[in-house]
Amino acid sequence: MRAVKFDAYGTPDTLTQVDLPTPVPRADQVLIRVRATTVTSAECGMRQGKPDWGRVIIGLRRPRRGFRVLGLEFAGDIAAVGPAVRQLRVGERVFGFTGFGVGANAEYKCLSERASLTTMPGNVAYTDAAATVDGFTTAWHFLHDLANVQNGQKVLVIGASGSIGTYAIQLAKYLGAVVHGVCSGRNAKLVEELGADRVFDYTVEEFTTSGERYDAIFDVVGGSSFTRCRSVLTPRGCYLPTTNLAVNTLLAAATALIRGPRVRTRMSVDKHAALAALRELLIEDRLQIIIDRTYPLSKIAEAHRHVDSGHKVGNVVITIEDD
Repeated sequence: MRAVKFDAYGTPDTLTQVDLPTPVPRADQVLIRVRATTVTSAECGMRQGKPDWGRVIIGLRRPRRGFRVLGLEFAGDIAAVGPAVRQLRVGERVFGFTGFGVGANAEYKCLSERASLTTMPGNVAYTDAAATVDGFTTAWHFLHDLANVQNGQKVLVIGASGSIGTYAIQLAKYLGAVVHGVCSGRNAKLVEELGADRVFDYTVEEFTTSGERYDAIFDVVGGSSFTRCRSVLTPRGCYLPTTNLAVNTLLAAATALIRGPRVRTRMSVDKHAALAALRELLIEDRLQIIIDRTYPLSKIAEAHRHVDSGHKVGNVVITIEDD
């Protein structure tokens, strides 16, 4: 099978297309013929060996063998099943998240049928399905599970035009919140179209001096900090960071012991409930899926360069067609 791997940390030039043996599903595993995957900022960080603490998991000097084929999100077809599989069948279309195993930058991927995957709605294309998984489920975990956003509350999304932010705006609106976003001026119109009631252009505006106060501030890009945001949170408000997790996990523990605004974060995310909610919203055609660019597998290095530039809007998708 075709796959893209990297054997050393570095630039996108470390990525090379190779031929690898097609995996065989064991026991409760299914073999997925991957039709579409994505390139995320998290994978670009893994390719560079960043953050430094991540090398404890991925590999200190070079990526461990299990991390050399990247790819977190996928959409495809069940090509074969193991003898203990009970829920999924050959030919079914599925989409989901590979988890720490990565590996979706390849024609085939084996996963347990109990992994973070589910059947695709019939009205959704492979490219669209792959582009929803990580962004939506992360937004769901932070806004629905951790912050418990309620109707009439006010939510701010920092990084509102990215792969997580575009879903966070829509989800917060779906939950009944008044939603503000922070992004560059060139993406402000898009964020408004996704449902934002107010958009701050971070190049010319400062949300901390706007006079607004928020029940939840969801920072998906590390563009702020709890210290900076505390003054614009309500007394029971929460700061929800997806980056700098080591520091913010300590802050979450500390702020849980005192009155006032809190930090809420969690390094591990259970994708199953979020995937179920995502599937229903896709069936109902309730989500706008923002795809910035689409590349074939052979051009994945170009996709990494685009994500590295910091200028992507929404998602960058990789298609894996038959030879």
